[in-house]
Amino acid sequence: MSATDEWVVVGLDNGGTCNNATVLDASGRFLVDRLAEVPSRVRKGPGPAVDALEQALDQVLHSTGIDRAAVRAVGLDTPGPANADGVISEKGATNFSAPAWHGFDVRGALEDRLGLPVIYNNDGNAAALYAHHAQFGAAATDRSSVSAIVGTGLGGGVIEAGQVVRGATGMAGELGHVPIPMDGLLADGQPVPMCNCGLAADVESVASLTGIERNLLPYWLTRFSGHELARAGSLGAAARLVRGYGEKEDPMALEIFEQQAMALGRLFTIAANFTDPHTYFVGGGVVETTPGFREWFLERVKAHTVLRVEQAQVANFALVPDLDMAGARGSAIAALAAVTAGRA
Repeated sequence: MSATDEWVVVGLDNGGTCNNATVLDASGRFLVDRLAEVPSRVRKGPGPAVDALEQALDQVLHSTGIDRAAVRAVGLDTPGPANADGVISEKGATNFSAPAWHGFDVRGALEDRLGLPVIYNNDGNAAALYAHHAQFGAAATDRSSVSAIVGTGLGGGVIEAGQVVRGATGMAGELGHVPIPMDGLLADGQPVPMCNCGLAADVESVASLTGIERNLLPYWLTRFSGHELARAGSLGAAARLVRGYGEKEDPMALEIFEQQAMALGRLFTIAANFTDPHTYFVGGGVVETTPGFREWFLERVKAHTVLRVEQAQVANFALVPDLDMAGARGSAIAALAAVTAGRA
């Protein structure tokens, strides 16, 4: 594709290990149907990381035979916390812990490097945006959704009329840090869970890999004396193995995932009374698993979500599709919308 042909946008999903990229044409058709990854180099600092983002863009353009001159805008997502303009928190973040990252304008730096408009979202919002558009298609602008992405932490996003709800500082949709009631969720003698952010009893303190390691697994190992995971070497190593035990219907693992499903259900109950969405999406490592286990987990989330009769008649529960590509694709959708609306 030359500069005189149809234009495209590129979506870049930045992660702690890899960048993934995709290309979206002006008609809304994705030109990449698989992962297109390069190392993200974020631990080497902002300079190497911006280099890696440019490399990801050039690689995906080369693979699709498109000239950079045909690119109208680039969508970028990164893990948070960051503000709406793509400036990393002054306190840094999990993937951006080096002092050089604190307060760094990653969106602006990439825009300067490429000489192209760069549209920013955090990674949870980008995945939520893709899930929404994949679910609703042409009707996306008439629908709303809430997505909870369960990973090391808990990300997510709120989509209204096909657009990300950002808030005044870009921190809307930080669903992991919504406090939820623990009565009936915790077992007898189970301590109130603590989150990495310092809050007690928020969603992430239960529904995340960190929540399993810090809060859930230490308790349940005392209730299942002699369990194999007690010999995993460390709580971190054991936590990463819990999902595999859940797939095999291990009783202790199912107790842990039942608590996670209840936490998400309580989050969605709050969402039902706050945004009243058409669809509730669940994504992340907890559902990157066997079909039987992920369907069981989604059904448990649904069972723990309290809806009014009218809401239950129209609400839908679904999995975030193509999760390994959802961030890049959501970023590309945001870029295409900006170009179409004349904002890029």
